[in-house]
Amino acid sequence: KKLIFLILTFSLATLAAAQPNFTGRWEGSLAIPGKTVRLVFHIDKNAAGAFSATMDSPDQGATGLNCDKTSISGDSVFISIAIPGGATYAGKIIEDGDQITGFFKQSKASLPLNLKKKEASTSSTPNRPQTPKPPFDYTSEDVEYDNAGSTQHFGATFTKPRGATHFPVALLITGSGQQDRDETIFDHKPFAVIADYLAKNGIGALRVDDRGMGRSTGDLLKATSADFAKDVEISLAYLKTRKDVDTLKIGLIGHSEGGMIAPMIAARHSEIAFIILLAGPGVPIIDLMGRQNLDVLKSVGVDSASAKNYVDNMYVKMVEAIVTAPTDSMATANGKAVFEGWKKQTSAATVRNLTNVTDETTEKQFLQSMTRTLHTPWWTYFMQYRPAENLRLVQCPVLALNGEKDIQVAAEPNIAAIKKALISGRASSFETQILPGLNHLFQTCKKCTVEEYKELEETFSPAALRIMGDWIKGVEKK
Repeated sequence: KKLIFLILTFSLATLAAAQPNFTGRWEGSLAIPGKTVRLVFHIDKNAAGAFSATMDSPDQGATGLNCDKTSISGDSVFISIAIPGGATYAGKIIEDGDQITGFFKQSKASLPLNLKKKEASTSSTPNRPQTPKPPFDYTSEDVEYDNAGSTQHFGATFTKPRGATHFPVALLITGSGQQDRDETIFDHKPFAVIADYLAKNGIGALRVDDRGMGRSTGDLLKATSADFAKDVEISLAYLKTRKDVDTLKIGLIGHSEGGMIAPMIAARHSEIAFIILLAGPGVPIIDLMGRQNLDVLKSVGVDSASAKNYVDNMYVKMVEAIVTAPTDSMATANGKAVFEGWKKQTSAATVRNLTNVTDETTEKQFLQSMTRTLHTPWWTYFMQYRPAENLRLVQCPVLALNGEKDIQVAAEPNIAAIKKALISGRASSFETQILPGLNHLFQTCKKCTVEEYKELEETFSPAALRIMGDWIKGVEKK
């Protein structure tokens, strides 16, 4: 769900057709710096002759993403995609209609993306035993509401203990990237699992589709974490309109970037009853991302020396040079200067292995991808954010949990930074825990890599659920 790891964020959409036949399942791989990302397009045609499509990005745990705009003309297809920075795909169908050749463009980066028609997948659905299935022994209600000016619409699910009154309610906040209300990743639905557990233990929950996902609307292209915080405040306002909600018992549970947003909101809303940070950041984000890149590279077999060289001498310096640049052209120039300096003191094999750069063309593609991705509103805001500033302003009780094996938000430095900020701040009480054997998604892991997220059947550690539920009950009684 959602990795903060620096790759192009592909909330893509997809193809449709006229003649020749564009309908069906199309697969291809997009080569980006350091890895490839598989894309699967599903194209359909209704009785009126109109085409629709969805897209999956299996390597990023994204499924069923909708097309923003699709145009078909003869053997050509053009797609406009509403993601941060904007993106398009243009291609032509060839070889008896079973291949499409084309290019994916984001900002000024242009990457080849060739698709091949495939039979529908026959693979079985992964086993996810914790996913809640009706009938529920609590009340589950799908709801929709608007902001004050009716310029944004939100879709959500509200769960509450059946027949209960004056119960605490948790507003769940998703991590980075566009997420649905269940924070779905690799068929795991962690927010549905959390809401299910809370409802069974006397605690209500509201989980909400992010802007541009599911039933929610809103501009994503220029949005930052600060804008997402305002979205959460709209959901908070909705909860306060419900007659079955005790407005003095509303708290926040944020995962990953959501664990960064929760303190932003609690810092300016003294009525918040509690916040729970699940793998929330404590150190400055630029430091978090440096450690994340280091740990993820090592987890996929990159030797420690090469990974450290990449992070310290290229990645962190490039981020700082790009996000502080006042213009796109300066961002590009700054990124190129950092890369050239790193390349001169790094072996060609290491450069190739970590960036896929082998010549001037691939270097240009790498630099465009890095600079144009980073020099966007979300990344610029995110990379310069310092969590301690808002953590010190939080007045309510705080529970901060991290998995010991988390390689996206390293447990020890972030928990230590959160604790330090809360000690010097205004929180009425707080508790921090590092949970043994758990990864970034709070799964009990074995290899503890990002790739393993989809291999594990466990969605969310039962032990972590109990800790959360017991802590909320304890806070309510005080």
